[in-house]
Amino acid sequence: MKKVALVFICILHGVATVCAQKQQLLYDLYEIPHSLLLNPGVKTPQNWHVGFPALSRISFYAGSSGVSAADLLADDGVDFTTKFADEVIYGMNFRDDVSVGQFYDVLYGGFRGKNNPNNYYSFGLYGEGYLLGYWPQDIAQLTFDGNANALGRRFDLNHIAARGEGVGVFHFGINKKVNAKWQIGARAKLYSSVFEIKSTRNSGYFVTTEGENNILRNTLVADIQVRTSGIESLFDVFSSDATTEEMPGHILKRALLGGNLGLGFDAGFTYSLNQQTFITGSIQDVGFIYHSNDVKNYTLNGAAINEGIEIRLPEDLQNTTTEFWQDLVDEIETLIPFETNTNSYISLRPTKINASIRHNWGERGFSTKSCECSTNMVPRTNDLDYVNAAGAQLFAMYRPRGPYLALTGFYQRRIGNVLALKTTYSVDKYTLSNIGLGLNFQFGPVNLFVLGDNLLAYRNITDSQFASFQFGLNIISWNNY
Repeated sequence: MKKVALVFICILHGVATVCAQKQQLLYDLYEIPHSLLLNPGVKTPQNWHVGFPALSRISFYAGSSGVSAADLLADDGVDFTTKFADEVIYGMNFRDDVSVGQFYDVLYGGFRGKNNPNNYYSFGLYGEGYLLGYWPQDIAQLTFDGNANALGRRFDLNHIAARGEGVGVFHFGINKKVNAKWQIGARAKLYSSVFEIKSTRNSGYFVTTEGENNILRNTLVADIQVRTSGIESLFDVFSSDATTEEMPGHILKRALLGGNLGLGFDAGFTYSLNQQTFITGSIQDVGFIYHSNDVKNYTLNGAAINEGIEIRLPEDLQNTTTEFWQDLVDEIETLIPFETNTNSYISLRPTKINASIRHNWGERGFSTKSCECSTNMVPRTNDLDYVNAAGAQLFAMYRPRGPYLALTGFYQRRIGNVLALKTTYSVDKYTLSNIGLGLNFQFGPVNLFVLGDNLLAYRNITDSQFASFQFGLNIISWNNY
């Protein structure tokens, strides 16, 4: 029963711990090999690369579209209960969400084809995890205020929506320079699910009206389903005496093809409008996972109408064996049964789409010289030959309440052969003033990058509704044609 309660608490309260999102600082920053993971068709100026194990790339983010910690904890003389009611109970709606997520590379590398240098191959294994919870607006208000002053109002159960997972991803990609105009790429993925929890297509309502045999009549219609895989075994390990020793091994085993498996792909391109202007596009995680082992689903389905406890006087008062409340509970459970099953199911991946336009200028004289090489070689003008770049990027990702969209403007500048700097300004549902900064250092073959988002929020982190940070360390051998 504790397991069931924990699952439903996570769903009803929208507590979240979710997938990597727009990554606008990394997208098309092709000096960093990980830009290939966002667009398999990005430019590839390197000859080969290899990431430091466990340090190749680590990123995390957290966001809330409805409220910040400062809204509730600010020392402004307003009672906390009042602020909680104003900012959360009545200030948030069912489209607001709370989300956090992380990404880490276990293994990542790539190399240029020996017989065909126009092809660049990349491969690796990474893990990512997320939980996304939407605010259950009607359920929260019903819980906070009760139904005494809400006669006739329908409290919608479709406000309950949450999704989360942990997954290991094996991938292999091919990037190809087709000609002077086109660079294309694709990446195949094999998913190994560690866990998943999903409840996104719920329906029903609760309403109180005037009764016929009693003062009030309560009507509950519910069609709620929570699908989980991998959760039961996590609970088992967590409740064991050797939690700290067993948990990492259990997660690693499921991530390394020991969990539920699935397939997917990415695809992308870079198209040259002229020598200095490019458009790019990519689609990520078109795929699915088939959940068949360690599956446990919870359902609440049915309809019930009651007018409370009906007592017949004086007979029922004289009958001390009558259990009025238990009879009421039994009746409701019969009409709206809470059940579990182990049915297999398929979950689609949260697909992401990127598109951008970029203009370069301030080219370096020494790196734009004509390349006198055979037609099957990558020309030198494909390398890092521009000092400045500016443009715009659009990001979209599928979510249960509709697509999440973000628009970004960016400026990039290279300083010598050591430093590339990228700054961005983004607008999305979390903030209208998201300024990000990325620094990419190249010390000979050693590549180090640090990317931070929503920098203005760091002046008062409790007042922030979104923050993300990532860094990585790689070894790169550059093209030397």
